Amino acid sequence: MNTANFSASRILAIAGCCLLSIVTTTNAQPEDDYIAKLQTEAVANKQSPLGYWGTDPDKFISWSNHSNRLIPVYVFGASSDDRQIGVQGYSGEYSKYRSEAELQKLYGRVPQNTVNTNAEYMDQTDITAIQRAAAAAGRKYIFLVVFDGMDWTTTRATAIYNTQSVNYSTGKGSGTHFQDYKADGTSQFGFMVTSPHNDGTDVDVNTQSVNNPGGKTLGGYDPQLAGSTPWDEPTDVGYLIGKPADGNVKHAFTDSASSATSMTAGIKTYNAAINVDEQGERVSTIAHELQEQGWAVGAVSSVPISHATPAAAYAHNVTRQDYQDISRDMLGLPSISHPDTPLPGMDVVIGGGFGKSGDTGASQGENYESGNVYLAESDLKKVAVRNGGKYVVAARKEGVNGMKRLKQAAASAAKNGHRLLGFYGDGETNGHLPFQTANGDFQPVKGLAKNKETYTPEDLDENPSLTDMTAAAIKVLSSRKDHFWLMVEAGDVDWANHDNNIDCSIGAVNSGDSAVKCITDWVEKNSNWQESIVIVTSDHGHMFQLTQPELLIAPKTPDQK
Repeated sequence: MNTANFSASRILAIAGCCLLSIVTTTNAQPEDDYIAKLQTEAVANKQSPLGYWGTDPDKFISWSNHSNRLIPVYVFGASSDDRQIGVQGYSGEYSKYRSEAELQKLYGRVPQNTVNTNAEYMDQTDITAIQRAAAAAGRKYIFLVVFDGMDWTTTRATAIYNTQSVNYSTGKGSGTHFQDYKADGTSQFGFMVTSPHNDGTDVDVNTQSVNNPGGKTLGGYDPQLAGSTPWDEPTDVGYLIGKPADGNVKHAFTDSASSATSMTAGIKTYNAAINVDEQGERVSTIAHELQEQGWAVGAVSSVPISHATPAAAYAHNVTRQDYQDISRDMLGLPSISHPDTPLPGMDVVIGGGFGKSGDTGASQGENYESGNVYLAESDLKKVAVRNGGKYVVAARKEGVNGMKRLKQAAASAAKNGHRLLGFYGDGETNGHLPFQTANGDFQPVKGLAKNKETYTPEDLDENPSLTDMTAAAIKVLSSRKDHFWLMVEAGDVDWANHDNNIDCSIGAVNSGDSAVKCITDWVEKNSNWQESIVIVTSDHGHMFQLTQPELLIAPKTPDQK
């Protein structure tokens, strides 16, 4: 089978919620994969006119971790009557960053150089506040879509590629569905601070305790160094990655666990925390609160199901690395955090992790079960309906099409009143779904990693897409309750950016954008923007510096010049 041909046909065949096909293809799809060439040449030459990852313009790669950049927020279904249902109630004059008292409540202190009386930005914890306000106002459907690792520059690079034009240099921009969609006039745009409470907290996974509350590096945001908008040029670019110039303040940048906890539980906490505060005390998430009120709740991810972002939808743990116990919380089984009275469990859990095994798991504590790293095999058996559990289980299976299998499982769960667990991925790539690249195929070129990822035809056929997963989740959740909450994570954006791979990064944004359209299509067909709300954002940024954006446009052929 020709992998490239298979990939293209599969993209067009994705059913989504409304017989959806990928909508974020470029206006010009050249046969020459010039983005892959740009990436390949940049890695080979160790520099590129396109841009660079980090702080050194002469090195294509000098940083592969997160940053403290401001992150865009897109809200669909915002209210014109209730300012708390949307970004307007938390930005500008309502920004916490204009008030010492509000920052004291937020961080437990007033971070150095963080008060800004002209702040327009909101905070990550306000994402939780928007969801709580929406539920309190009677909204029936709440969607939180997290493009892990997608900052303003990542989005802009994708939009330029999609539109084949450099059509903006500030503001919301245009070129993806989530940028362009109006939601009957209810869309709003803002941006937020993502800094954690602290970095460097030491924990004991077996006792679920924090050994040094406060950690080593405190969080905060200095707009004089980092900028007041996501598109501002920082005066100290090193500040954004915890390497400020001499004499400048140092603030911690967040990881996905702390940031996701902020967006689901509404608190600042330490890096690696899953729904515990800086002291290690467990806190409730929006999913817990809504479930207690009778809502159905679910989480979907293109990366392992117990990775930080989906974990923060529901689990409790002092460390994001305790994957098996996190899965137990999500599936309503006894865990290290809830040994005697398990959490009720989520109605839908779909994601990656399949095929990644390990004999030992030091970071997961003494109760680690040899085998699959992310979901213990004994737990997978326990939760299955066929063994007396609550979940229809759809796991990757040799020779079985992933999209069709998941769709069948969702139909069965919806018909019979069961929950749904989908477990997919590629063990050779740490369990994530295959990466879509910029031109829509699944043939990544090399990034920072020693070897580029490769996928077999079976990897592509036996795994569903994130859009397939989103559609399946909505089908089951909407059948179980007349109110539901769903988190969707496009986790491959983060993995691509960690790999310093612009080809995979653009492809990952477009893959996640398709899942967003699946959601908005469902709302249009089955609900409306007075009873539904969709929040699209990211947990943190990376450090790609786009210096010649016009290089993301297909070069003209000789007959076009």
